[in-house]
Amino acid sequence: MIFSNLVLHSFPEKSETVTPAEAVPAPAASELPAPPVESSQNTEGGNITFTAKVAGESLLKKPSVKWFKGKWMDLGSKVGKHLQLHDTYDRNNKVYTFEMEIIEANMTFAGGYRCEVSTKDKFDSSNFNLIWHSDTLIPFCRGEAKSESQSDVDVWEILRKAPPSEYEKIAFQYGITDLRGMLKRLKRIKKEEKKSTGWRAVFIPNICVHILFFVNSLFRYIFEAIGNKRILTINHCSLADDAAYECVVGEEKSFTELFVKEPPILITHPLEDQMVMVGERVEFECEVSEEGATVKWEKDGIELTREETFKYRFKKDGKKQYLIINDSTKEDSGHYTVKTNGGVSVAELIVQEKKLEVYQSIADLTVKARDQAVFKCEVSDENVKGIWLKNGKEVVPDERIKISHIGRIHKLTIEDVTPGDEADYSFIPQGFAYNLSAKLQFLEVKIDFVPREEPPKIHLDCLGQSPDTIVVVAGNKLRLDVPISGDPTPTVIWQKLLFESEGRVRVEMHEDHCVFIIEGAEKEDEGVYRVIVKNPVGEDKADITVKVIDVPDPPEAPKISNIGEDYCTVQWQPPKYDGGQPVLGYILERKKKKSYRWMRLNFDLLKELTYEAKRMIEGVVYEMRIYAVNSIGMSRPSPASQPFMPIAPPSEPTHFTVEDVSDSTVALKWRPPERIGAGGLDGYIVEYCKDGSTEWIPALPGLTERTSALIKDLVTGDKLQFRIKAINLAGESGAAIIKEPVTVQEILQRPKIWLPRHLRQTLVKKVGETINIVIPFQGKPRPKIIWMKDGQTLDSKDVGIRNSNTDTILFIRKAELHHSGAYEVTLQIENMTDKVTITMQIIDKPGPPQNIKLVDVWGFNAALEWTPPQDDGNAQILGYTVQKADKKTMEWYTVFDHYRRTNCVVSDLIMGNEYFFRIFSENLCGLSETAATTKNPAYIQKTGTTYKPPSYKEHDFSEPPKFTHPLVNRSVIAGYNTTLSCAVRGIPKPKIFWYKNKMDLSGDAKYRMFSKQGVLTLEIRKPTPFDGGCYTCKAVNECGEAEIECRLDVRASLKVFLHSTEFSILLSAKSGMRTHYTLQCWALISSSVSWQQATQLH
Repeated sequence: MIFSNLVLHSFPEKSETVTPAEAVPAPAASELPAPPVESSQNTEGGNITFTAKVAGESLLKKPSVKWFKGKWMDLGSKVGKHLQLHDTYDRNNKVYTFEMEIIEANMTFAGGYRCEVSTKDKFDSSNFNLIWHSDTLIPFCRGEAKSESQSDVDVWEILRKAPPSEYEKIAFQYGITDLRGMLKRLKRIKKEEKKSTGWRAVFIPNICVHILFFVNSLFRYIFEAIGNKRILTINHCSLADDAAYECVVGEEKSFTELFVKEPPILITHPLEDQMVMVGERVEFECEVSEEGATVKWEKDGIELTREETFKYRFKKDGKKQYLIINDSTKEDSGHYTVKTNGGVSVAELIVQEKKLEVYQSIADLTVKARDQAVFKCEVSDENVKGIWLKNGKEVVPDERIKISHIGRIHKLTIEDVTPGDEADYSFIPQGFAYNLSAKLQFLEVKIDFVPREEPPKIHLDCLGQSPDTIVVVAGNKLRLDVPISGDPTPTVIWQKLLFESEGRVRVEMHEDHCVFIIEGAEKEDEGVYRVIVKNPVGEDKADITVKVIDVPDPPEAPKISNIGEDYCTVQWQPPKYDGGQPVLGYILERKKKKSYRWMRLNFDLLKELTYEAKRMIEGVVYEMRIYAVNSIGMSRPSPASQPFMPIAPPSEPTHFTVEDVSDSTVALKWRPPERIGAGGLDGYIVEYCKDGSTEWIPALPGLTERTSALIKDLVTGDKLQFRIKAINLAGESGAAIIKEPVTVQEILQRPKIWLPRHLRQTLVKKVGETINIVIPFQGKPRPKIIWMKDGQTLDSKDVGIRNSNTDTILFIRKAELHHSGAYEVTLQIENMTDKVTITMQIIDKPGPPQNIKLVDVWGFNAALEWTPPQDDGNAQILGYTVQKADKKTMEWYTVFDHYRRTNCVVSDLIMGNEYFFRIFSENLCGLSETAATTKNPAYIQKTGTTYKPPSYKEHDFSEPPKFTHPLVNRSVIAGYNTTLSCAVRGIPKPKIFWYKNKMDLSGDAKYRMFSKQGVLTLEIRKPTPFDGGCYTCKAVNECGEAEIECRLDVRASLKVFLHSTEFSILLSAKSGMRTHYTLQCWALISSSVSWQQATQLH
């Protein structure tokens, strides 16, 4: 926006010491504003004068000046004892001087000021400040007056690049009044857009509105002018359009502010519950519908702010939002909530102390020289590491000693055992006060001299529960060394089942012992194994019991009962097979139905077969599963329970009262419960019992969803107690009971009509309108209602009446004039009555005035008289509308509107013209449908010499039809619409006829004729070869006729299906004309076509 030759100069002055400023000459249009004024000081109690000088060389009238303090305080309304405004004009230099004088200044006048100068199409302003410093007031200017070039400065870009310390300075320099709002919007906008400074509409005398705006895209802003309305439409609204808008018409201004809301951000993937150990990292993840969206994190209803970043870390990755807790503690347990402006998601975090369970401890070993010794233990946490000790010293692995950690199993393997390996071995898990110890015994093999013949002997030393029982964990390898002796070397026989020596169960024979091996022991391997050794001297036998123990089978799916608001009871049965070891306890897990993450509910084993699960979220669907644990380990999980939802019964209904009582009925009403819960509300159950009894009887069959009920068929005189309960999936709520018993007996109530306020005066309606009068009343028992009109009983065929227990309704579908009158309503109960009267007036449009006369015509005036209309439409005549019409044009113009007299003088008539006059009558319904019109015109005679116009012979413009553009011969393809066109002229307008081969085409639907501005067109719909021929267009009027013709050839499109390589076809052509033939061929492979003319036709 450019303002030429409008420059504002601001001069703060000290009234006692500063002399008045000299007149400032008007600068040229290209000059910049004067530099900032120099500061001056004034002590408290003195006067301060601020002077603004405006160059008015190019101004047509005096500019308007406004002084402001702060943002919007107009000082023009504060003029008085301490504030004066003055203005002068220097005619020699053409400079306007405006002064603001502060009298007896004190500290209350300190602050920011602004001076605004504006004319019809120019504007400028200057900001300055008055600072209170000790006992001194210091005025200074905030910056130069805004120049023409500043209108193109992008303030948003300047704010975005500037440091926060410069924001106030920029606001002063560019006159920003809402800096805080701009900074908030600037922070929310991810992709910077140039802010629109709004728009201004300037009213011009010729009813033209100029729209001045500063926008990046002109296509998003649409400016419309519809009558007196000016409309600005913004397409594809964004946050950049959040601004103040101003419309200026003349000196009138209108302001508005547009607030743009961000679209709601939805949570597409909710949070999931988590259970961790103390010290572990916790990461909550959710996904929202918009990248980089701002979300709010809460813990147990308390917002997690940026001040707690040392504890919590917030992360954004596209549409995913993360809350990270690096080192969790028990205090971090609770419900975490993520909120957006379009959704909420809640998840629970449970932090447990670290507890380690030993599923399998290391056992003492006795091995022989050069054998393998394996110490193995199993703990509950696969991430736990540990160290192995030998007699208190850490074991260092080498080629012979191996240390392994696979999952929850820790192993120490010693190959080729030597006597030096005999010691106490221990495993210590890191971070836990556990010490698992076992002893390794070295078995020395002593060779003694024995006789040559020695009976066989089995030297069995079992490590099981009894001397002949060996226990092995399912899946482990069983290796049983059975030392034998005998000379000669005995043979060994193992008996139980048939097995192959190279299979999973096999026997290895050695000179002094045999080895029994089971690879991956299974439950079927249990039983008594008999080993028999024989030699010629004798035999020996021994029974070895092998017992395979395993983890328990998974229990059956748990059952859920006693479901509450945030708790439930879980029940289950022991597993069918305990794995050969007693079940030590159970582990329970739960998850949300739509989640895949199971959360453990207990770290200590559950000994009982029931458990009360708590801290669940009402309305969320959960599933449960259970593990059985014995000394070997944990079973597989049981099948998931049936999905269930924690819900609670609603609270009791509120405001339970008795609405009405009769001899056999009681009407009750209530309000819904304050707390309904996630289970919703199925309905209400209403019960009653007699006073003194304890038996409650249902008052209604089944549940009712309404908040009121009418209990019928009660015994008159009974005293009854009533109660109501709310029902949902979780059960019944508490009962709401009426405090006092209710006696079933009609209460006599005097009839009383409550006449609405608008019916206490005359009810006026127009003819044809619908009338619906509702009159409420009270009275018991139900009163008798009587309607009367003007003392007569109402006709039920003409007027509809409906009565109820509380009101009576008068209904007229279509009002007529005869419905006017006084309506009386009477209520009667026994000998008590009450009555009211309603006055109804039906009005219609009046008739036209009567006896209109043109009384006199003189000069440029005409006098009219008339009488009121015969039919006033049942309403007072409010006035008349007088209109005039020139006899030449007969266009009517209103002369008087709402004119109340029955005579008038119409002035300002044009000399030499003749006028007709008409008059409409008017009442509340509007103007009469017809008007009374003067029979004879009023002639306004010319003054002076009478002019006699010469007589001219009227020219005859008639001419016979003549074609200006002929029809053209055409050749078209069959099946495509075609047109024939020509042009004709003639006065009067000729009639047009189309012929084909001398046959009239007027009644044929295949042809359509058009005539527009003398251009004639004949359209032929989908012509065939039979439509070819000679077409003639004929034009006829009173002066003569003319015709023109053309030739139309319709050729068929030729399609030939090739079944052979040669074919012949008969083609026809007209002599002397160029003929075009089209041949369409279809072939599976590329082919060529040649044309030949037959030598002879048959």
